[in-house]
Amino acid sequence: MDIMTILGLIFGLGAIIGGNIMEGGHTESLMIFTAFFIVFGGTLGAVMVQTPLAVFLLSLKRIRWMINPPKTDSKAMIEKIVEWSQLARKEGLLSLQGVAEEEDDSFSRSGLQMLADGSEPEAMRSVLEVELSMTEHKDLLAAKVFEGFGGYAPTVGIIGAVMGLIHVMNNLSDPAALGPGIAVAFVATIYGVGLANLIFLPMASKLKTIIGGQSQYREMIVDGLVCIAEGENPRNIDSKLKGYL
Repeated sequence: MDIMTILGLIFGLGAIIGGNIMEGGHTESLMIFTAFFIVFGGTLGAVMVQTPLAVFLLSLKRIRWMINPPKTDSKAMIEKIVEWSQLARKEGLLSLQGVAEEEDDSFSRSGLQMLADGSEPEAMRSVLEVELSMTEHKDLLAAKVFEGFGGYAPTVGIIGAVMGLIHVMNNLSDPAALGPGIAVAFVATIYGVGLANLIFLPMASKLKTIIGGQSQYREMIVDGLVCIAEGENPRNIDSKLKGYL
């Protein structure tokens, strides 16, 4: 579990709400559903217009990475790769067939299967790097969805503010209607800027960081498997891969 995401939301929202209370404001004055509906609904609509369905659905799946990012234990993987290299030197590359069938990670399993099939090192690297690149590309597109949310939310917040002011101007003769209209105007701006800078843009940045770590982890696996295919000494493989740590 990534505790930093939870703590960040608590501190961020706590600072804003707490500061409002310290200045004598009331929390309920920020709870205006109309403003939230305008900002979130308008932002969601804009993002849906710019995003293909497959990418949008993938971005929803990637939200869980904010709390439970994929586990990548580089040290443990290096130990496994060294063990695979020792097995290959003793019993031949074909012995990795059984290891491939028991491997949980699909990317590593693909590489091991190619080793067992006797693929050339450069051919292996080419195929695995294409898979790595495409996975990274898809995940980055999912992260950009949240960048879109962060980009549109403040603008839609301004639209909500203008709508509130228009409502105020249309009811200048009715003092009772002025307060709610002005409240919607300013709260819509708060929602737009707040959602963008406290949630959507930080989500996009964190997802990019996680994706970068995933890609680096897989690059390490590619290097290790290619070294095995080239018949390098297990000690040399261990030393080389520890450079990724």
